[in-house]
Amino acid sequence: WRLTQDDTMFRVVLAAACVAAASAFAPSALLPAANSRVAKCVGPRMQVSPSDAVPFLEKPPGLDGSLAGDIGFDPVGFSTDFDINWLREAEL
Repeated sequence: WRLTQDDTMFRVVLAAACVAAASAFAPSALLPAANSRVAKCVGPRMQVSPSDAVPFLEKPPGLDGSLAGDIGFDPVGFSTDFDINWLREAEL
């Protein structure tokens, strides 16, 4: 069995691709020092109470959990514009 130049080139390219893919998931060797400013940065804190259904949105004031199945899911904001009882009836 004899390797041609194309077979050798294919194997070299395949090996290089595997090494490149594996290095993408390897941890970085340079980590910031514990006392540096980069290590101490934190993200912004939420000032409003988040919704249980969609945590990055604020909890709608009309949805307080008093109705069955009410977990605060109102991403469009219908509960602030319409009466919640009318919305409940319209859904049925």
